[in-house]
Amino acid sequence: MALPNIHRDAAARIETPITTTSTPTPARPMARAIPFESGTAGAEPGAHAHLLATLSLGFGRDADTTRLLRREHYGPLRVQKALYPEGPAVAHAIVVHPPGGVVGGDELRIDVAVQAGAAAVISTPGAAKWYRANGQVSRQQLSLSVAPDAALEWLPQETIFFNHADVQLQTTVDLRGNARFIGCDILCFGRTASGERFAQGRVRQQLRVLRDGVPLWLEQGRLLGGSTLMQSPLGLSGYTVCANMVVVGLTPSAALMQTLREHCTTIADGQGRFGATQMKSVLLVRYLGDASEVARQVMLAAWQRLRPALLAREATELRIWHT
Repeated sequence: MALPNIHRDAAARIETPITTTSTPTPARPMARAIPFESGTAGAEPGAHAHLLATLSLGFGRDADTTRLLRREHYGPLRVQKALYPEGPAVAHAIVVHPPGGVVGGDELRIDVAVQAGAAAVISTPGAAKWYRANGQVSRQQLSLSVAPDAALEWLPQETIFFNHADVQLQTTVDLRGNARFIGCDILCFGRTASGERFAQGRVRQQLRVLRDGVPLWLEQGRLLGGSTLMQSPLGLSGYTVCANMVVVGLTPSAALMQTLREHCTTIADGQGRFGATQMKSVLLVRYLGDASEVARQVMLAAWQRLRPALLAREATELRIWHT
């Protein structure tokens, strides 16, 4: 979703929001993510053939059931079927990327549209891995569209950036009317369990959240491997894991915010830094640390406090996170 306060640009360029209708449309395999800047991280070019994968999902309301009405793909991105672990009102989908990792030059493009009155939860079966660049930039473009009286929860598992990765991530959340949204990501810089650090490479992110075409939150950042920003208190403060949650559509009470902060701080147990901030209609939850498991538990604790307040639904931990 977004790096923690790294080179934030509140005056990011605004473009026409992406919207999706319920009418199936052909996949657009040649669509490209909007580049932040040109160039690579300086790794030697490789012989890998660029792989493009697209996935388009559409959820709609049918009586008391949310159904997966559109499922189109190009390349290795899949959703097998909708699942209903909490009843028919909320459809769960697991986005599978069979290669298991993204190589330099590859591109992923995911479009999700939730129609009026529907509710969807989307996750992944495991950590996303972004491999070394080999002289090429890897890209992901994520477009999420949520209609009035609808809700979308985007809850993937961790994202791991290998040393020498050169990655560009772009996320646009287009909300209409009183649509509600929860989005979370956990970013791991380097495979620290194997002794690897993110010493070289580049990660660029852009997050745009709009309601009826009006920007609610704009954030973009760039992190260079081994740079002073990785140690700076304005960046990662020396930590290797950052987690972010964005909640839109909730104006929490002071009591809820206090409970949220106290509970998540307890979960972190001194392992890193935690913060939660309400800014008008956007609530941000941030965590910095050195363990992805702690980051996951902190984000889970935040979700368990915020989901009932936002959606009037209990937050039961997703089983896919433990498989």
